[in-house]
Amino acid sequence: MGLFLDTFTSVFKSIKKLSRPYFSLEENDLKFKIDTDTFYKFPIQNVETKTRYDSYVLEAYTLKADNLHIEYIHTEDDISWNGQALSFFKDLLKDNIKAKSMELLEQIEFSHYEFLVYKINDYFILNIIYIYEIDKEIFIIDTKGELYENLLKNFHKTYEYKFERKPIDFESLNLSLVKNNAMKSYFTLQSGD
Repeated sequence: MGLFLDTFTSVFKSIKKLSRPYFSLEENDLKFKIDTDTFYKFPIQNVETKTRYDSYVLEAYTLKADNLHIEYIHTEDDISWNGQALSFFKDLLKDNIKAKSMELLEQIEFSHYEFLVYKINDYFILNIIYIYEIDKEIFIIDTKGELYENLLKNFHKTYEYKFERKPIDFESLNLSLVKNNAMKSYFTLQSGD
């Protein structure tokens, strides 16, 4: 009986480790899964959170903290996106900040993370971190690049941020795919075949 219980406990612990989310918000820390045993915590202050509602989501919110804007979307299992979630987010961002141009300077992918650096209007530098899981999409805009650089160094130890720090001011940014879903139909219920 002891061997069976030990085996069951070991299997349960392995499943628990594998099912840990890639992103979570804990008090005043953003927590990112690097691998099954390693996490990176990034402290945040001046947190303002807005819960977002849509009939297709289990949980959704936007968060502003210092130089970060985050949208977290956890959809129902039977929901599908009507295109690429990241493309929808970039298009909404471009419209929201009234950008004339948005030039991609860097794109790096690791596991469930995508790191992107854009030059906005041939001047400002904007960093985006996109995290995807099953039924979850997390979009992070980092205007100063601190989270972007530090999180990326957890995956690529020799990474060097080579862009001039020209942050764009987003005091009034009110960006949310969930908030705009009713008008734009970013995601909907999957049709039954």
